[in-house]
Amino acid sequence: MDIVGRAKEDVSLPKATMTKIIKEMLPREVRVARDAQDLLVECCVEFINLISSESNEICNKEEKRTIAPEHVLKALEILGFGDYIEEVQAAYEEHRKETLDSPKVYRKDAMEMTEEEAVAEQLRMFAEARARMNSGTIQLPKQETESTQLCMFAESRARMNSDSIAPPKQEPE
Repeated sequence: MDIVGRAKEDVSLPKATMTKIIKEMLPREVRVARDAQDLLVECCVEFINLISSESNEICNKEEKRTIAPEHVLKALEILGFGDYIEEVQAAYEEHRKETLDSPKVYRKDAMEMTEEEAVAEQLRMFAEARARMNSGTIQLPKQETESTQLCMFAESRARMNSDSIAPPKQEPE
């Protein structure tokens, strides 16, 4: 085991992505044998392992627990890849800009729900699960208006409050 927790054979890069990168870097008329592609993938994995390992050592020396971009850049310099640092920094800055500028996708129902909406959604999900359990099919609930949801919320609160005061007695059969 070369890599922590994994056998060396378990670690690779996506072949389709690597093939695309290789083809983009070469002129159209150049073909690359399958063995050569596999070798390039292995070289890339080994390079990543080398940089990661050195970055980790730098991080540990600084008594940090998270490898930062500065650690990676320092590792490149130490390992003799200093000529690539400007290019790597430019790519990193471009990546940061793209990720910061891209709109974040949040689920509306998870992020912007009021307590009433959350309870109404929970009741809907319970009803759906109950229907699935009882009949084996999924019945999608009808769209309720906000006032219907508020009524359902008030009813569930009332039920919860009355259930917590005195649980219903069941007669023996």
